Amino acid sequence: MKRLFLLSFIQIFIGLSISYKAENQILSETMIEKNKFVSGNKIQLKIGEKKFTATLLDSPTSKAFKALLPLTLNMDELNNNEKYAQLPQSLPTNASVPASIQSGDLMLYGSRTLVLFYKSFSTSYSYTAIGKIDDVLGLLVALGDDDIKVVFQLAD
Repeated sequence: MKRLFLLSFIQIFIGLSISYKAENQILSETMIEKNKFVSGNKIQLKIGEKKFTATLLDSPTSKAFKALLPLTLNMDELNNNEKYAQLPQSLPTNASVPASIQSGDLMLYGSRTLVLFYKSFSTSYSYTAIGKIDDVLGLLVALGDDDIKVVFQLAD
């Protein structure tokens, strides 16, 4: 009887876990579908001497962010996977929980916190997607372990 109860409990737990992952995947796909990347919507990030190009999404948040450029931010280290900084003003939001964070994702937490992720991981936090660095090769090394200054500007 105990085994039957335990097996039933495990089946319910696995079913809920699969349902939660499927719901997060749907949220992530919806976020990508609503926020299409536009190839001509490029910005440049300068981190130390290294430059990276990012493609912004076609969204109100990305357009408002682009209007702030050029922008130099002192970004703080957090959790050994991201750098963040407060923007000079709030941006429009359309937050959702992504299925996962990818290295190079540029997102907004709340309405004023810009976050640049340099490692991939799963999350339960809500973000508004802004864009993504096109080629993350060298990003981890460029950002380092400490706080860092990042210059965001329109691409040449």
